[in-house]
Amino acid sequence: MSSVTFQAFSKESKKLVDEKVLEYTARLECPSVIREAMMYSLEAGGKRIRPMLLFATLHAFRKTKDIGLPIACALEMIHTYSLIHDDLPSMDNDDLRRGKPTNHKVFGEAMAILAGDGLLTYAFQIIAEARHESVTDSMKLRLVRELAKAAGPEGMVAGQVADMEAEGKKLSLAELEYIHKNKTGRLLEYSVLAGAILANATEEQLCALMQFAAYLGLAFQIQDDILDIEGTEELIGKPVGSDIQNEKSTYTTLFTAQEAKGILNETIQKAQQAIIPLGLQNEYLLAICDLVAKRNH
Repeated sequence: MSSVTFQAFSKESKKLVDEKVLEYTARLECPSVIREAMMYSLEAGGKRIRPMLLFATLHAFRKTKDIGLPIACALEMIHTYSLIHDDLPSMDNDDLRRGKPTNHKVFGEAMAILAGDGLLTYAFQIIAEARHESVTDSMKLRLVRELAKAAGPEGMVAGQVADMEAEGKKLSLAELEYIHKNKTGRLLEYSVLAGAILANATEEQLCALMQFAAYLGLAFQIQDDILDIEGTEELIGKPVGSDIQNEKSTYTTLFTAQEAKGILNETIQKAQQAIIPLGLQNEYLLAICDLVAKRNH
């Protein structure tokens, strides 16, 4: 498989998912208002870093994107559902997401909850109905099981619960890492795991890739914490300083901003070092490390 530049790869990955995820949603036979609410948040775009990670993992094994496209779309649906629910008045109470009014500001709180519910459940249907000659039923079963664990009460939901309960409290580093690992890290880890499953990775390869993904997920959230105090509303698409306003412990409250940046760089290096010995076609995975470390939104 010939490699294109990372810029071209990321642009093509985003375009593929942007188009396919809306195609999936448009075909739903449901009340038009719930379809519109789901598509509203999906159309807001975003970095699509989770699908990109999945595709980059497939590329590392010289596999094509089409094998993982349905799973990439399912991942983005679950990520989008989590953002819709995160923004609700009972959660983070945000008015803006990706530079647009949040879902509940446009469709009302009840419809926003239902739009999130719809995206969450539809994601599993998409994986179950995926059709590709390289994707076996046992693969799909494992993909569904692992996604349920990553997104559910042992994963992302657990992180969200811990995050809410931590408001107004000073956390230890271990407690903060638990929140970051689950709330943000688990879906990022699943992105790599899904690619490895679809590529029939060996246990040794899988172990190294999951170590890579764990470090990358932590780095992603550390950079989020830094951007919450140093970013701009125009670039990140929502008000800065929300963590301080909600009295949340972050890497920039436990450490200085400069110390947090040092930890970020160390974590990125650990991620890169985890996969280099595998000898895979890993240039896109390494480039995503740089993307996570240097992103401004």
